[in-house]
Amino acid sequence: MAKKDFQLNDVVEMKKPHPCGENRWKIIRMGADIRIKCMGCDHSVLIPRRRFETKLKRLLERAETE
Repeated sequence: MAKKDFQLNDVVEMKKPHPCGENRWKIIRMGADIRIKCMGCDHSVLIPRRRFETKLKRLLERAETE
């Protein structure tokens, strides 16, 4: 399986939506664990990197880089 390419401040779509109905998440912290924030209700979730990579569906928006 190909490694998925994501970075800090990217907006991603997960396989299952958040209970609020939104399925857009912003990556707000990266390390051994990844913290993502729901774009609908601003709830944040901490997920181990390995589990995040399996639950990630696709990358929606790239972060602005300067």
